[in-house]
Amino acid sequence: MSISRRIAGHSARIVGVTSASAALALGLAGNALACNISEFSAVATCDNFKGVIVVTDKDSSATPATVTVFLQDNGTDVKQVGEQTVRGSAEGTKVTFDEDWKPNTTYRIHVKTDNGAVDEDIKGSLTAPSTACKTPDKPTPTPLPSTPESTPTPSPTPSPSQSTSAAPMPKPSNAPSPGGGSHLAETGADSSTGVIAGVAAALVAVGGGGLYLGARRRGANSAR
Repeated sequence: MSISRRIAGHSARIVGVTSASAALALGLAGNALACNISEFSAVATCDNFKGVIVVTDKDSSATPATVTVFLQDNGTDVKQVGEQTVRGSAEGTKVTFDEDWKPNTTYRIHVKTDNGAVDEDIKGSLTAPSTACKTPDKPTPTPLPSTPESTPTPSPTPSPSQSTSAAPMPKPSNAPSPGGGSHLAETGADSSTGVIAGVAAALVAVGGGGLYLGARRRGANSAR
């Protein structure tokens, strides 16, 4: 055998071994990067007094996957809580579902990748904790400072001169009284008027009597 043939055969064996090694390495790498249901996990927890379900995807190939959460009752789906798409990472990518879970309730988590590598549930049902999330404490109202009651100021008592005022005098009226007398006689402004009138009447009577007697005397004398 010539030297050229021996060199060619040796070169072919080297190329074959190299190709096989490369194929094995690619196969191992493909298996390492393949998405697997074991790379998904879920937990029910509390976030700021609210119940949530958090699903973590640690698929380092970042294959897009759709995560769907179902509420179960005795192993039967009764409600779909929600559905989200996630791209995993070596550190773990999380998606959160708002769910006011009750203690010890169970959920089914289904994962389906876009490339069809995974289409199954996370192993085992998710069971919520036996203790519900805490409710926020109600703030205690701050009591208002008490205001001392003010003593009412007594109102001043009016003096007798202020409370009892003289009745106003009636205005004088020029209208005649029901008896026909003048206003002056009615109010008694001139109380001596009656006396003067009586004296005048007596004088008139005396004067008349004197005149009458004088006339008779003159008549008697004339007859003699």
